[in-house]
Amino acid sequence: MKRAVLASATVAALIAAAGGGFIAGREQHEPAGTSGMAMATPAAAQTSGAPIYYQDPDGRPFYSLTPTKTPEGREYRGVPAGADISFEEVSAAQVTPADRKIKYYRNPMGLPDTSPTPKKDSMGMDYIPVFEGEDSDDGSVKLSPGKIQRTGVKSEPASRRVIRSTVRAPGTIQLDERRGPVVALPFEGFVEAVANVTTGDHVHKGQPLMNVYSPALSSAAAEYLSALSAGTAGQSLKGARRRLENLGTPDVAITQLERTREISLSIPWLAPQDGEILERNAVNGMRAGPGDVLFRIADHRVVWVVIDVAERDLSQIAVGAKVDVRPRAFQGQGFPGTVSLIYPHLNAQTRTARIRVEIPNPEQLLRPDMYVDADIDTGAPEPVLAVSESAVLDSGSRQAVLIDKGDGRFEPRNVTLGHRGGGYVEVRDGIIEGEPVVVSANFLIDAESNLKASLKGFSEAGGQP
Repeated sequence: MKRAVLASATVAALIAAAGGGFIAGREQHEPAGTSGMAMATPAAAQTSGAPIYYQDPDGRPFYSLTPTKTPEGREYRGVPAGADISFEEVSAAQVTPADRKIKYYRNPMGLPDTSPTPKKDSMGMDYIPVFEGEDSDDGSVKLSPGKIQRTGVKSEPASRRVIRSTVRAPGTIQLDERRGPVVALPFEGFVEAVANVTTGDHVHKGQPLMNVYSPALSSAAAEYLSALSAGTAGQSLKGARRRLENLGTPDVAITQLERTREISLSIPWLAPQDGEILERNAVNGMRAGPGDVLFRIADHRVVWVVIDVAERDLSQIAVGAKVDVRPRAFQGQGFPGTVSLIYPHLNAQTRTARIRVEIPNPEQLLRPDMYVDADIDTGAPEPVLAVSESAVLDSGSRQAVLIDKGDGRFEPRNVTLGHRGGGYVEVRDGIIEGEPVVVSANFLIDAESNLKASLKGFSEAGGQP
């Protein structure tokens, strides 16, 4: 008859290790009513034979190597070496058929110790028989229904689902480099008068910023006026007008020259776009050379958010990913955007990569150098084959799941994982849709499988006790 004596072996081992004084962290004589969950009592305890230890008469998890009594004066019950400690009812279906062949006997304490014939260990416990078919070559492990119920094994079929995950990272608001022109003269001239605009003012495209005088500009205007007065047409007239345009003369100034046929001493210089004045270097009466920055104007209607992403998260982010930007200056307010660029270099000191997000800013609430927190939406928009994260056994170099084959048999299966999110992980290779995967108590099954594999390897190597 197959006996589940592993529990009794464990009890005896704990007694031996604790010197009979403590079991599972409890004193030998714990007052009644203070015990936790009681262990099962012997299902078929034999009364004959010398006891190997003594158990509480009420079946509570209190044991002793020597005869003793409870605080109430009741004698502990002696447990002989042949007692059958079992958590399951032994039915006729569990009796070993005569045609099943025993391959070897393994140590009841789980040690890598086998024997080709029946024997007992140093504590007098019987070795456990291992039958043919119980140690299949596919690496699977078989558990009894009672053990499955006690350990809480649960399985779920692998199914397709959309996995969404979020990468959170800090960032700062920056100006769009394409929206920050400077106002400079393409010739040497003088600033006759500056308009009433200062740093921080908002200006509109075509608004006068200053009046400029230049001999080169006056000479080009005189040449064009001469061509107009002489009635010259064709390339000569076009060339004279083009010279004025090349000097940056505003269209309104050229139109006024054509209408009045008079050369102005100075002409107004206009703002090239809408925006805020970030820098004003022009002052009345100053001399300005070609290329000198007189004004710097920024357009804040679209801004950049530069986010520092950890190196480990970089592979999850792609151009076009949706981003929710939350400025720290506006609690609870978010601004949607998309990833427009992933910078090609990492920061060597912080081991972070920079990504750029373009965000519309029509109300101009977002200002340069603001701190923000960004949530980057990652993952595939299409459903993928996924299992619960609790189903994955990850050793660092190997990821596996346990497949429920039915009838208490579980097969370990190596898998290739992908994105994670929402408590699930994508499985790119290793299982197929619909296969039942263990999602609870899989570590206990894995431990049982490892023990079985080590015992099998020891047996095949010819190990002897």
